[in-house]
Amino acid sequence: MTIETSGPPDESKNPAGTPRPGLALPPGLGRRRGRPLAPIAPETRTVHRAWLEPTREAYMASGMTMEKLGSQIPLHRSKVSELLSGKLFPRWEILHALALQLKLPLTPLQQLWRQSALEASRSSTWADKSAARATITYTVPPLDHKAFRDLTQAGYRLYAETFLLGEECDAALTETFDRLWLSWQQALSSPDTRRYAWQTLRSTVMSRTAHIDGRPLLEDAAFSTVALQSVNDEETRMDQLAETMALFVAISRLPDNQMDVTILRSLRGMSPEQVADLTGVLPATVLSDERHAARSLHNALCQPLDNEGDLA
Repeated sequence: MTIETSGPPDESKNPAGTPRPGLALPPGLGRRRGRPLAPIAPETRTVHRAWLEPTREAYMASGMTMEKLGSQIPLHRSKVSELLSGKLFPRWEILHALALQLKLPLTPLQQLWRQSALEASRSSTWADKSAARATITYTVPPLDHKAFRDLTQAGYRLYAETFLLGEECDAALTETFDRLWLSWQQALSSPDTRRYAWQTLRSTVMSRTAHIDGRPLLEDAAFSTVALQSVNDEETRMDQLAETMALFVAISRLPDNQMDVTILRSLRGMSPEQVADLTGVLPATVLSDERHAARSLHNALCQPLDNEGDLA
């Protein structure tokens, strides 16, 4: 009689990176030898993170170890680890070599890398010299990416303009579509490309939006809304402004999905079908989120403010 015992598997019979019989693991997601991928360092800044996250995804999907990847660049595996965790900001020629091994599109990667270099207080001269050491031929996005951008950018702008103004809004949209280009294959293979893209837009906009107590600031949008209305009486204007700002504070405290639906439906005038198509959810989900949001806003606005900007 053979007695089976619990405990760690016999690695000699099941080599690292080889799935056990009956388990079908995606490529690159088996047990990996070598140094594990460390989390992204918390001090990693916004645009740096924008190209780092898809680079990490490409590394995980590749099945390569840091030692093997480093030998191809070349870069010591400890430095590869620091690069992939955001602790090391690389020169372009290093990132270029890494991108070739991971088969990342170079044009959006370089554009995001250059923005992140300036964000990290590197000079434009430093960035130019580094980029000159590994020149690339600029390419256009895939046709399906371009078609997707043409379909979504107007709706994305309406959402982004609720939080960001002028050049900051333009920069957020450019970054969003560069990030999507960089991770376009992951977007296409996700359960819903529209949802993947919406989350990319949302994370980009929120990373650039000022927050207080964990909530995004919508007060600028409140001022814009009031400015569009022709109210001649100053006292009436101030009352309307106060009510509108209280509403926008309450909207900013809604759960993410409810806040997005409220912005797109109530502030931007989209139909449930348009919101569903833009964000990648069912129209019934949009209507459900809208009902819950309306109930929450009613409850919040019917109670007095505890203190400045704080709804009971």
